[in-house]
Amino acid sequence: MIVPPPSGLVDDVVALRLWLPSDFAQRFAGFRDPQCLEFSWPLVEEFTEDHLRRRFVQEEAERVRGEAINLAIVDAADSQRVWGGASIYDVESNEGRAAVGYWLSAPARGRGIASRAVRLLARWAFTDLTIMRLALTCAPDNLASRRVAERCDFVEEGLMRSHTPFQGRRRDTLLFSLLPNELRPVTSS
Repeated sequence: MIVPPPSGLVDDVVALRLWLPSDFAQRFAGFRDPQCLEFSWPLVEEFTEDHLRRRFVQEEAERVRGEAINLAIVDAADSQRVWGGASIYDVESNEGRAAVGYWLSAPARGRGIASRAVRLLARWAFTDLTIMRLALTCAPDNLASRRVAERCDFVEEGLMRSHTPFQGRRRDTLLFSLLPNELRPVTSS
């Protein structure tokens, strides 16, 4: 089971916490944004509230099995204001590796929030989860995610051609990685 630290994952701007049932409306509205759907929704069918309800159940099962943890990115001053989501997933504890993912609602973009969330997650993964390699992937045309990877000192390793099924076709994926000694302080943006 993956359990967030009791002191939380927080800096002076963002906090990461487990999703709450009361977050449902904000999570649905934020992820339903066209930019989120363009880069993060892999299915051809329309994203619905039912998809999100099933996702809540699936995420808890993954957390209990130690495979992933999905967290709400919230305002550090108001934990009820949801800015997006972040996760550590594809956790391979015995091999010391995992991946990080994130999305932001439109009002939260362009403010360094994703970079702060990724740094908080990376530090926690390296120290508490004993991860030794953290991967970050995105579509080559997802410039915002590429900038987050660069700001967080992830190293671009290459292009995986026709890597994953996505919205009825196959999509190329850029692969980035971060090692524990490459992580900058959480408070920098």
